[in-house]
Amino acid sequence: MLVLPACLTHDEATACSRMLRQALQREADGTVVVDASPLQEFDSSAIAVLLETRREALEAGKAFAVSGLPERLRSLAGLYGVAGLLPAAA
Repeated sequence: MLVLPACLTHDEATACSRMLRQALQREADGTVVVDASPLQEFDSSAIAVLLETRREALEAGKAFAVSGLPERLRSLAGLYGVAGLLPAAA
């Protein structure tokens, strides 16, 4: 499972994406799950990071899901019309 940091704003997005990309390469499971529950401070960059991680997971032939997505971030994803691209983990 990949884990997001407590703070994911524009300033942290590039480093976070790089960290997730490296972790994704080590994931042996067929489904990549990103744990968003640590998120406390975030902006729309968090959605961009999640979507980039999703794209990379799918390119690697893996399924993608998110657990613990904060309601405020879920609402923001809905506002942008991308909530369906961030499925909840089972």
